[in-house]
Amino acid sequence: MIKLLKSSSIFNLAGLVIAWLLVFTFFALKAPPAFHSIDNLETMARQGTIVSIATLGMTCIIITGGIDLSVGSVVALVSVVIAALSLAGYSPWIALFGGVAAGGACGVFNGLLITRLKVVPFIVTLGTFLIVRGAAKWIAHEKTINPPVNWLCDIISRPAKQTEPAPGGFIGQGLYSFWHLFPIGVWLLLILAVAVSLMLKRTRFGRHIVAVGSNEQAARLCGIPVERVKLMVYLLAGLLFGLSGLMTFSRLTLGDPTVAQGLELDVIAAVVIGGASLNGGQGSILGSLLGAWIMTTISAGCSMMGWDTWVEQMVTGAIIIISVAIDRLRVRKD
Repeated sequence: MIKLLKSSSIFNLAGLVIAWLLVFTFFALKAPPAFHSIDNLETMARQGTIVSIATLGMTCIIITGGIDLSVGSVVALVSVVIAALSLAGYSPWIALFGGVAAGGACGVFNGLLITRLKVVPFIVTLGTFLIVRGAAKWIAHEKTINPPVNWLCDIISRPAKQTEPAPGGFIGQGLYSFWHLFPIGVWLLLILAVAVSLMLKRTRFGRHIVAVGSNEQAARLCGIPVERVKLMVYLLAGLLFGLSGLMTFSRLTLGDPTVAQGLELDVIAAVVIGGASLNGGQGSILGSLLGAWIMTTISAGCSMMGWDTWVEQMVTGAIIIISVAIDRLRVRKD
C-alpha cells in the first residue's frame, strides 16, 4: 500500500512538472521573447515567493480538512503593521517580528473561533477575511504607509552584483556566487519548505495533522487532541502568512491595506493543483510549490501578453474547478 501511495505521489508530481512545461512553452512561443529571459525568470521567482510561502501554511490547513479565506487580508495587515512600526521609528527587527506576530495572532483568532465555537472554517475565515482587511485599513487610515527605506526592503529584491573579489579564493568566489544566485526571500522559502515538509512527514505533530484530516472522529478516539492540533495548525499558517506579508512589504517597500486582494484564490488553487484534497488527509509541500509556480507562470505570461486581468481571473477559476473535479473523481475511485 505504501509503495502504491509513493508511486501515485511520484506520478502526480511528474504530471505537475509536465503541466508547467506545457504552460511555459505556450507562453514562450506566444509571448514576447523577454518572457523566457533570465531577468524575467528571476522576477517570477521573486513574485512567486509571496504565493509560495502562503501555500506552505494553506497546505497544512487543507490537510486537516479546513480552509482559510483570510490569507490576502492577513498579508495586507502584516504589510501595514511592518510599515507603521518602521515609520514610528522602531528598528527593522521589531517591525519584522511585529508584523509576523500580527499574522500569527490572526491565525490563533481563526483557530479559536473554529475550535471553540464549532463553526466551519469556511464561514469563520470568510468573516475574518472582512475583519482583518478592515483592521488593516483602520491602522493605515485607508492610505498607503511609506516608511523610511531599510534592509527589510531588500529581502525579495534582486541580489546585488559583486563589486569586489570574494574572500577565500576560488571556493569563496563559488560560495558567494551561489548565495547571491537568489534573493534572501527565495532562500527563506526553500528553508521553510524543507522544514514544513519534514514536520509533516517525520514528526508526531505532522502525523496528527494527517490523522485529523483523514478521519477526525477516529483521531479523537485514538487520543489525538484534535482541537489543539487545529489551533496549532492555524497558528503555524498565520505565521507563514505573516512571512508572506513581509515579502509583500519588501517587494512594494510600503504598507498597503488594499494589497493582495484575491491572493487567497491563487494560494488555494496552488495547493489543490498540487494534489491536496479538500476532504483533508492528503497534501504535498512539493506539489503545492509546483502548483504555486504554475500559477506564477500563468500570471507572468498573461501580463507579458498584455491580456486584461479578467482573463487571468477566468483561467484561475477554471483551474480551481478542474482541480477540485479531478480530486472528487480520485476520491470516488478510491
